[in-house]
Amino acid sequence: LGYMEVAYVREKYGDDFWKKVTHDAAAFNGLFYPMQKAIKKYSGISFTQFRSDGLNYFKDQFNSGNYQSIIQSPDSYRDTHSLMKNQHFIASQEYPAYVNDNTLIYVKSTYDNLPQFVINTAGKEKKINVRSVSIDNYFDYHNGKIVYASYRPDLRWTYRDYSELRVLDINSATERRLTKNTKYFSPAFSTDGNSIVAVQVSPSGKNELHLLNAVTGKLISVVPNKERLFFTYPKFYDDGKLVAAVRNAQGKMSLAITDSKTGKVSYLLPFSYQPIAFPVVQGDTIYFSATSGINDRLFAVVVATGKLLALKKSPGTISEYEPAVTAGKLAWVEFTALGYTIHQANNNATNWTTLPDNNIPGGLPDFKISALKRDSSSDLLATITAKPLPVTTYNKAHNLFNFHSLIPNFNDPNYTLSLEGENVLNTFQSQLSFNYNRNEGYKQLGLNAIYGALFPFISGGADYTLDRRGYYKGSNIYWNESDIHTGLELPLNFSNGKQLTGLSIGTDTYYKRSTFQQPYRSLFSDQNYTYLNNYITFTNHIQQARKNIYPRLGEAISLNYKTAVAGTNANQFLASGTFYLPGLFINHNLVINAAHQQKGADNVVDFSNDFPFSRGYTAENLHNMNKIGVNYHFPIAYPDAGAANTVYFLRIRGNVFYDYTHATDFYTNGTIFKGDFRSTGGEVFFDTKWFNQQALTFGIRYSYLLDNDIFGGSGRNRIEIVLPVSFF
Repeated sequence: LGYMEVAYVREKYGDDFWKKVTHDAAAFNGLFYPMQKAIKKYSGISFTQFRSDGLNYFKDQFNSGNYQSIIQSPDSYRDTHSLMKNQHFIASQEYPAYVNDNTLIYVKSTYDNLPQFVINTAGKEKKINVRSVSIDNYFDYHNGKIVYASYRPDLRWTYRDYSELRVLDINSATERRLTKNTKYFSPAFSTDGNSIVAVQVSPSGKNELHLLNAVTGKLISVVPNKERLFFTYPKFYDDGKLVAAVRNAQGKMSLAITDSKTGKVSYLLPFSYQPIAFPVVQGDTIYFSATSGINDRLFAVVVATGKLLALKKSPGTISEYEPAVTAGKLAWVEFTALGYTIHQANNNATNWTTLPDNNIPGGLPDFKISALKRDSSSDLLATITAKPLPVTTYNKAHNLFNFHSLIPNFNDPNYTLSLEGENVLNTFQSQLSFNYNRNEGYKQLGLNAIYGALFPFISGGADYTLDRRGYYKGSNIYWNESDIHTGLELPLNFSNGKQLTGLSIGTDTYYKRSTFQQPYRSLFSDQNYTYLNNYITFTNHIQQARKNIYPRLGEAISLNYKTAVAGTNANQFLASGTFYLPGLFINHNLVINAAHQQKGADNVVDFSNDFPFSRGYTAENLHNMNKIGVNYHFPIAYPDAGAANTVYFLRIRGNVFYDYTHATDFYTNGTIFKGDFRSTGGEVFFDTKWFNQQALTFGIRYSYLLDNDIFGGSGRNRIEIVLPVSFF
């Protein structure tokens, strides 16, 4: 819709309209809503009217006589879809494949559940298995087996990933990985099931068809690509031949049959800019989807005669995709308000129309927008002179501190707002940050950086901490800290199949200076010391559906050990874990968290307290602390509404919790202090997105204290804003 709006406005207001608007908007002319103000300035109408005019223009085009023959009449469309107008997305059914005339296999995707392969017999669905992590839902079926491409990130380098083939047995629901460290897409079985053809796309953009052994995954041969075509959705057509939708260097598409041994290509259709996709073979006929005017329609080409056929449109249909065919049945996917939906019909000649000139009709519609075809002022490429440019070595320090985003990060008890930067080579990340620690109430300013082109990462930075708080002889003491640090980190990504797994191991060396505030300087001397910060973080969880609050199964475990190596004597160990379990209903979660922290009995200094203390209490860094927390998260409402073109409210959700912390410490006379800190309560969270970019969750928490808050105020009732307002 944005592309159509831009084109319409250029047609109505001239080629320089967007130049003037974006100039004012980028300069924040008017500060608030600069884009909308610039549009009103140069168009003379309000932004709301401006937007409506563009959409109404295209509505009129759809309802005009220009496209009546393609989409049927507007009345028939409204009649067919009248029941859908007030309904939302239910589910998408994609890529149907026939087992027999009465049974279909397809991928079903909903907002509540993970994408899964299902088998539908006589209208009754049965789940086969959840689809592994993938970038699309395409698959091919043959004789009880499904083959598809799954996504896997590299173990070490975040810029590298793989598209690996997996085979699923529909009878046993077992799945195995067929290829490893490959970049295969849109695989398909041969007619005997012994081979697989897949598109191999290298990082350079080179495109090839690979033939693989369907059992071992080993490469059999590479199909020669003498004409440098870009292959999509290949299928086996005949002995030694493949059919695929192809794109040439000019960006035009055709349907082609390729000899798998010689690479010789014969084209079944003339090249055009109309997109072609999803070919499927039934006997001597190849069925496929292609763009025809404002719709995507189903076509078929009979190879022996070269005749091109078009499926007769039913009243009210919009677009048709992903055909599946048997001798007697035809299925395809249509776009609807409820999701992509499978339709079926008898596959007989009366459903098809022969096209006289063997060209896909309709072309690509221009909606009477001539501005895009003008060369003088709109085609910037036409003004660029093609000339060779010198090749030079890129300066890796160029634009090293390239700050670009303001990011909030909330990991209780730490709440951070950071200005993030990254150089253009993506090898150096930098961060200016402000952190608030809920336990101690301190504020921290930091400059940190990490160099990621080596193995492992190298990090470094400096921090200044204000108002650190400790507990000494029954009262609080305060001091400030400054430090410089450097470290090594080894981040590993073991994600594979249905599991998303990460492991990070690292160590940092800190040189820290502590300066006590007045009036504590008479009691304590300033200290300089060096310590090691060693950590291991492990996460593992299954995929998460769009409406799932958390993964229905998963865990996150963190171990941290700090120990002084020079200037003082101190150590502290923290172990924490969060475990995600399904709740009573599909989008409910039972979340259990546990933590243990212990510091040395003869510590001279206190390290930062990151222990997740029971909610509602004033937390202190005590000698030994153990905590268990139980949370039950559930959705309340889905507003799906925005405010002031600034914030969008996706979901309101609740959480009821119970926290129990048991702590021990020592009084100054050596006797042991023991305390229980129990609380229960509820939280309401608002899941939002700001400026259509940044996801942000904030909320309100009510805690009822079951024990005395001996380090804080009186009273049992506490209300907190989960997002600290001091950030703003």
